[in-house]
Amino acid sequence: MKLLSLNETAKLLNVHKNTLRVWDEKGTLKAIRTKGGHRRYREDDVNIVMGELTPVSGDSNAVAIYCRVSSGEQKEKGDLDRQKGRLLDYCREKKYRVEYVFEEVGSGLNDNRSKLMQMMKLAETHKIGKVVIEHKDRLIRFNKNILIKYFTSHNVSVEWISETLSQSFENELVEDMLSLLASFSSKIYGKRSAENRRNKKK
Repeated sequence: MKLLSLNETAKLLNVHKNTLRVWDEKGTLKAIRTKGGHRRYREDDVNIVMGELTPVSGDSNAVAIYCRVSSGEQKEKGDLDRQKGRLLDYCREKKYRVEYVFEEVGSGLNDNRSKLMQMMKLAETHKIGKVVIEHKDRLIRFNKNILIKYFTSHNVSVEWISETLSQSFENELVEDMLSLLASFSSKIYGKRSAENRRNKKK
């Protein structure tokens, strides 16, 4: 059994060392203490959290959790780590076997996110039986019911742990809408610029 140090584990999971200490205390990712009181982590436990252990094809008991924030700033503030911790705690209480952990920074308006695509591929190949998210809008901002139907069409259920949007989530919605307006404005400006150039050539 290979043991990893606190620094190694934090680097592999891309979380702050303090997050690992909190997870240890809450039981999300338990550490082993050395005689000197230092934390060590089983490599297999870390791999499960990383989502790197591949379940047998057709494993309907395998669960994937999906975490998303809209901006790098939110990730830096620890929002993504806290969201992941809440989902892992929920799954542990439900006794779900989490095999994949997906975390992503990207707008909820973007339906072509790489981690989301990976999770959809797992559904297609019947390697998961359940997806757990914090809220329906974590998958996608609009047309979420279509995406949920996609998963259920592959016999994969989608479960969310909250029906209520947090204040930070409402801020994300504002950011996404501003991003959408900026995108439309850019396209309109580009179209007008092209028309003006064509008119000057006439």
